[in-house]
Amino acid sequence: MPLAELQTHEVLNQSLPFQDVNLFTSDNALCDAVSREGAGAATQELTAFGETAGSGHALRLGRLANDHPPILHSFNNKGFRVDTVEFHPAWHELMAISTRQGLHNSAWQAGDGGIAQTSGANVGRCAGFYMAAQMEHGHCCPVTMTNAVIPALAHQPDLSSQWLGKIMVNDYDPSFAPRDDKRAVLFGMGMTEKQGGTDVRANTTRATSVNAGGPGQEYLLTGHKWFLSAPMCDAFLVLAQAPGGLSCFLLPRFLPDGSQNPLQLQRLKDKLGNKSNASSEVEFAGAHAWMIGEEGRGVNVIIEMVTRTRLDCAVASAGMMRWALANAIHHTQYRTVFQRKLIDQPLMRQVLADLALDHEAAVALVFRLARAFDRRDEDPGEAFFARLMTPAIKYWVCKALPNLAYEAVECLGGNGYVEDGPLARVFREAPLNAIWEGSGNVMCLDILRVASKQPEELQAFLHQLEQDSGGEPRLVGLFTRLRDRFANPSGIEADMRYIVEQLVYAIAGYLLVKNAPPAVSDAFIVSRLKGGFRHTHGSLRGANVGEIIERAAPQVS
Repeated sequence: MPLAELQTHEVLNQSLPFQDVNLFTSDNALCDAVSREGAGAATQELTAFGETAGSGHALRLGRLANDHPPILHSFNNKGFRVDTVEFHPAWHELMAISTRQGLHNSAWQAGDGGIAQTSGANVGRCAGFYMAAQMEHGHCCPVTMTNAVIPALAHQPDLSSQWLGKIMVNDYDPSFAPRDDKRAVLFGMGMTEKQGGTDVRANTTRATSVNAGGPGQEYLLTGHKWFLSAPMCDAFLVLAQAPGGLSCFLLPRFLPDGSQNPLQLQRLKDKLGNKSNASSEVEFAGAHAWMIGEEGRGVNVIIEMVTRTRLDCAVASAGMMRWALANAIHHTQYRTVFQRKLIDQPLMRQVLADLALDHEAAVALVFRLARAFDRRDEDPGEAFFARLMTPAIKYWVCKALPNLAYEAVECLGGNGYVEDGPLARVFREAPLNAIWEGSGNVMCLDILRVASKQPEELQAFLHQLEQDSGGEPRLVGLFTRLRDRFANPSGIEADMRYIVEQLVYAIAGYLLVKNAPPAVSDAFIVSRLKGGFRHTHGSLRGANVGEIIERAAPQVS
């Protein structure tokens, strides 16, 4: 019997795979933000990267890297410690794509006087990082840490000069070899210990000086780290207790004589998501490390790195929001249920438009923050914005992603809940950035410190926004209430989650009123500034949902 007669059914009413889409040109909110926030000159470069990141080939690499997670090799076949991590070739290709784009260094420019930032550099780099997170989020870990280590290394110019040349190369070298034998290097980080977690001052890892000790000098570290991020990297910034207190150290995988530094990788973490990336537990058995900055000032040094990675947590979360939203709209454009396309059904339109508002707000927030990073060294107002809003934006964007991802999965129905679909991996990945580099409560306490230590600057900041809100009464009223709440920071700690959410909604509303189409800004103001936590999507009243969805829909030529 001919094969055609044996077929049981014809595949109908399924959406086409969402791939071979330019992740830059198809994203209206992203294109507008890049131009508005000072990186318009990077449009051509970002267009090319958007085509690569959204290609079917890149998305296949992301699947393979997660289907074949890294493997730890603690010993070789003769019983000698090797402490290496083996990755699937797909991981290495993803790393090569992102490092060729300069996502690990392009916020910086190296010169005779050290490092500097060029206009729009953070905005342009963040746009690439936003797209790389859609391509595959796990590999973004060593990429963000390498970019973020650069200002921390600047605290110790003699050490920075040894490493910066290899960091600033737009190349990827996966070989396990000493720094001087490699084309390029990557950095990781180790702060967390079993007993302390977020409270790094409870760390017990000990640092003993080899000679005189002090900044730039060699120490031996003995202890453990409960999480060593990206253990395959060439070097790490770690915190350890020196005689003068908690200090920051540069710990390389290889020593100057070419021998292997005694980092004993105990196991790789079996994580909920982030499967492609390695996170390990490690013992330092007299590992050699060099102090960065002053003894006892380790937190002040490594916070430079943490602040940059917090920015990237928010950017990557916004990118994954875009991936989930775009796939939800794409699927509903094809799928017919009850004789109508899903995207034409009123309840689905409410959900999609509501998701689009969260994404639009996230994009406006993270790229306005990136602009503040570009300008904070020369503008005290931008420096204050970065100080206040980095933890606030990280708090909200990273917390908005999991619920948005869940709703997007539901938009696809059963197609969203299978591992070979486009959203299962994002759903498992979604909680990570809210935990990494400080959980939500830590972000709230960080903002409370700003309110306590810089009350006049905070009041002036909120007052200026209130005055510049174009007379929009709900914005003006919210800024006024925020000024009142922050007037007595000693009594608001228990309410900080609510206050921070309101702060972010106020700033997002302000940015959208200034820059977004009225359909977007009006709906956001009406739905988000009414007070109280929002737990579900799909309850917009009186909004122009058609225009909101049309703007959010992937623009495919």
